[in-house]
Amino acid sequence: MLKDTLKETVPWAIAVGSEKARSEGIINPVLLEVKRQLKGKISVFSGEEFAVQPEVDLTGYVDFLISRSPEQLFIKAPVVVLVEAKKEDLKPALGQCLAQMVAAQRFNQQKQQPISTIYGTVTSGTVWRFLKLEEQTVTIDLTDYPLPPVEQILSFLVWMAS
Repeated sequence: MLKDTLKETVPWAIAVGSEKARSEGIINPVLLEVKRQLKGKISVFSGEEFAVQPEVDLTGYVDFLISRSPEQLFIKAPVVVLVEAKKEDLKPALGQCLAQMVAAQRFNQQKQQPISTIYGTVTSGTVWRFLKLEEQTVTIDLTDYPLPPVEQILSFLVWMAS
């Protein structure tokens, strides 16, 4: 089903060319498939304010966020994956994604649900790059993973969210 959806939405999102079209037409269907595969054990948020520590500027709107809670009305710990959508060039978004990952780490600690690893991805929808934050150490996978095909990206996201 996801492949059929993406056959229609990927060309549309590329033709429109905006970050919003890529978010709605490519990224959102992929993340909802992650939720479906995990049988609703996670929640997926889009465009939500994530104000963790305003005093140190850890506040802002996230493009997408995955929590290991099925609660869909509000963001609940533990937050595990942050997704930063970009129109094309992924490099400038790495810092923004990392800041959101640090915010998620602190959010989980504040809510008494710390986890050892926070994941992030920066994507244009058709290219995905992955990050990992363990304590104070960040790892950036410099491989650009293309979509299509969707299977590898989907398996990474399911693994990170579960």
